[in-house]
Amino acid sequence: QVQLVESGGGLVQAGGSLRLACVVSASFITISTMAWYRQAPGKQRDLVARQSSGGSTDYADSVKGRFTLSRDNVKNTVYLQMNSLKPEDTAVYYCNVIGASDSRFPTVRRSYWGQGTQVTVSS
Repeated sequence: QVQLVESGGGLVQAGGSLRLACVVSASFITISTMAWYRQAPGKQRDLVARQSSGGSTDYADSVKGRFTLSRDNVKNTVYLQMNSLKPEDTAVYYCNVIGASDSRFPTVRRSYWGQGTQVTVSS
């Protein structure tokens, strides 16, 4: 069973930094994408950063130059380094992995989500 567990959220002042971590509990046969999303109160869940299987990473315009997605394959962990935080970055942040994890169906990809971690940036 695949589980994604996020950590690292919290309260920080504007201009500060946080590093989110997402530990993936199972081994994937193939991973298509690993990503971070966020959802502010009353708003839809939006993509923050996404890394493809080829290693290229895309960022939302609002976080370019401030956020960095990275991964540690040994630790099965995806990180989101967030610098120069702004009050508008306040949201619940979710980790997402799309991949195949069932050896019985190696070509079937599913989307997996973590439970989310709250990030609050005060002005």
